[in-house]
Amino acid sequence: MNTAAKRLSRARALESVVRDIARDVILPRHLNTARQKKSDGSLFTEADLESQRMFSKALPDLAPGPVLGEEMSPEQQARLWAEGKRGLWCIDPIDGTTNFANGVPFFAVSIAYLMDHEPRFGVVYNPVTDECFYAAAGAGAYLNGTELPLRQPAERLSEAVAGVDFKRVSHHLADELAVRPPYYSQRNFGSSALEWCFVAAGRLDVYIHGGQMLWDYAAGRLILQEAGGESAALDGGDLMAGPAVKRGVIAAASPGLFQQWRTWVSSHS
Repeated sequence: MNTAAKRLSRARALESVVRDIARDVILPRHLNTARQKKSDGSLFTEADLESQRMFSKALPDLAPGPVLGEEMSPEQQARLWAEGKRGLWCIDPIDGTTNFANGVPFFAVSIAYLMDHEPRFGVVYNPVTDECFYAAAGAGAYLNGTELPLRQPAERLSEAVAGVDFKRVSHHLADELAVRPPYYSQRNFGSSALEWCFVAAGRLDVYIHGGQMLWDYAAGRLILQEAGGESAALDGGDLMAGPAVKRGVIAAASPGLFQQWRTWVSSHS
């Protein structure tokens, strides 16, 4: 078995673990758990903490390395990032916690395994819809076993459906996107990990978000890449610079569409 095939096998094993913990720990707490606020104002719930604990126990059995999770202190995250160059799990136990806490059925578990600080395989799973997106470097991207993309993306930006988070881009760019949008239509769902996967699937053609952390895109970016899409940091920086860096991101379902989208965003920023 070659390296890519081994990674894909591990992705499928990861899928099984994610499905089990989502079924046993996350779904029973949907609409049945209190939400709390972290120091930065973002939400977390008992389901976030308990599922992260369960994943931290289970994941090292699949591949060696520490588990870096969203629900950790910045100091813990920085230490694990430094220790995990030769193998590191990066997890967001519930991406879309506001949706989860409010009963909106659009949230996901997002997990990626990194080596040399680059994703090698990953899974994004919505337990409500039972849609599991997964990918392995060099082995393609899939949704419940079907290879991605599910449809071919738009060829022209004017025909594209865009995923846009207005509140996290600059005021000027947000105004331009709202008043003179270059695309056909716009959507925002409240789960970054799933939005990356929707671009990979062809459900969205282009995507922009003004501020994401590593765990928001570590798995989704790999899934998009393996589905034939492209992405970059809005400021041109390194998306894999570490857990403490919040980045604006831009992505598209095909290289040609990405160039059109990035050119428009650059000229209107």
